Amino acid sequence: MSTELSGPGSAKRNPGWEPAGPGLPRTARVRNDAPISAMGLIVKVVLLGMVAGIAIWAAFPLAEAEKWFGLAVLAVTTAALFYLYLTPRHIPAKYLLPGTIFLIAFQVFPVLYTASTAFTNFGDGHRGSKDDAIVAIQSSSVKQVPGSTEYALSIATEGDPATGSMVFLVTDPKTGAVSAGDAEGLRQLDAAEVTVAPGGRVTAADGYTVLNFGQASARSKEITDLVVPTSGGALRSAGLSRAYEGTAIRAYDVGCDCVTDSESGRTWTADEATGSFVAADGERLSQGWKVNVGLKNFTQMLTDPNISGPFFGTLLWNFAFGIGSTGLTFLLGMAIALALHSPRMRGTNLYRVLLILPYAMPSFAMLLIWRDMFNTDFGLINNLFGLGVDWFGEAWSARAAVLLVQLWLGYPYMFLVATGALQAIPKELTEASSVDGASPWQSFRAVTLPLLLVALSPLLIASFAFNFNNINAIWLTTEGGPFAADNPRNGATDLLITYTYRLAFGAQGAEFGMAAAVSIFIFAIVATVSAISFRNTRKQEEVYS
Repeated sequence: MSTELSGPGSAKRNPGWEPAGPGLPRTARVRNDAPISAMGLIVKVVLLGMVAGIAIWAAFPLAEAEKWFGLAVLAVTTAALFYLYLTPRHIPAKYLLPGTIFLIAFQVFPVLYTASTAFTNFGDGHRGSKDDAIVAIQSSSVKQVPGSTEYALSIATEGDPATGSMVFLVTDPKTGAVSAGDAEGLRQLDAAEVTVAPGGRVTAADGYTVLNFGQASARSKEITDLVVPTSGGALRSAGLSRAYEGTAIRAYDVGCDCVTDSESGRTWTADEATGSFVAADGERLSQGWKVNVGLKNFTQMLTDPNISGPFFGTLLWNFAFGIGSTGLTFLLGMAIALALHSPRMRGTNLYRVLLILPYAMPSFAMLLIWRDMFNTDFGLINNLFGLGVDWFGEAWSARAAVLLVQLWLGYPYMFLVATGALQAIPKELTEASSVDGASPWQSFRAVTLPLLLVALSPLLIASFAFNFNNINAIWLTTEGGPFAADNPRNGATDLLITYTYRLAFGAQGAEFGMAAAVSIFIFAIVATVSAISFRNTRKQEEVYS
């Protein structure tokens, strides 16, 4: 057998086997057409079938929305996956491609989308296109006028009665036809699919859940706010059982590119730079549209006194919080690790179990407990020490409180990694320094600490990056407060990430464009600090290697 494999004609007699590379015995061969096992074939068929199913499922919405570029990317990606996994070639790519796709989908694309949003005015009042804004302006100005058609109304949802999309089921008093209406408009339903009670009220409809009085009352605000566009104006509810088709008093005029109010005679002209309809006196309609504003969000963030002042104050505290949280936890964790590393210490296993308890607890639960412990009236901290400090009522006491909470939550992690690093340091080095006459402090400073920093610097950098964006530590304790009376959007303990969250989802209205600009700023800061720190870490490794 070995003679046949190593003979000069073996490559011709066994075309599936190839000679080994240089430096290897001629008897070594690499098989490149080995048959796939039955289980492997089943797994491949199932996975590729799932890929095809997901591609088909995603293709229809893309085609319906006329997103041709996205559809092309989907088709090319699917074809590449099928080609790659149905051929025996490109073995490395079979392993690299799935990770690359997930990296693009969950890392690169979100970053690019956030960056693109930072250059727009996207937010409340500026979410859709100009046509969407015109429809919203006209629909919101609908009023009932004498002679308006009234309809029998049933409130329904598509799906769950408490959370499903709201739909009006209306019956035309003249024809008896039943239509379903939502923000997209009216669509007539087949008579065979609905059940209509005497008086014209719909009691059942295929595909819809008709709400009873109690269910509808619980969503009364949504019912009142729902406006259904029609050819003659818009449909709005008048209670829970009647609806009327009103007339819009504000209409869009293409000639002047403006909106005119038929009652007051006021005119609002379109301003493409801001994505708003603006009157001569500067008044803007609340409904606008999404436009590109260039660097406005970034310049406003840095130059507007109402934003830049709180922003830079928050930035300084953010650095203090990130450095303080990382540095204090490292110092305490390292000190405990050094104490337990001493050969004279007894019961170290018990101490280690007790010391890592904070690390074993869910952090969000511990943050809520610490928030109650700092309560001014009944908190454990004040009662235990006989204090009357309003911890979360003053800026500096609130900052000290959150740093103390971070110290308690973070030191077990630093203790664990420092313990591992200490155990990796050869004892001969410290013993040699002692023989040379170095004191314990000199030995620690000259030998132990530099070697610890070489091992732990990447972890300290990662810890700083985590704490720089540690939204849980602030949001679950102080919620960014305390707040100044003249600035309810930016608190004394706010980090940039909590400030961004409040901009994006705050009660005063979402500003996604500004929030995205702050996010880009955060990304740049963390990336710069990390790059500089890693560069210094490599220099340390070169010195001590």
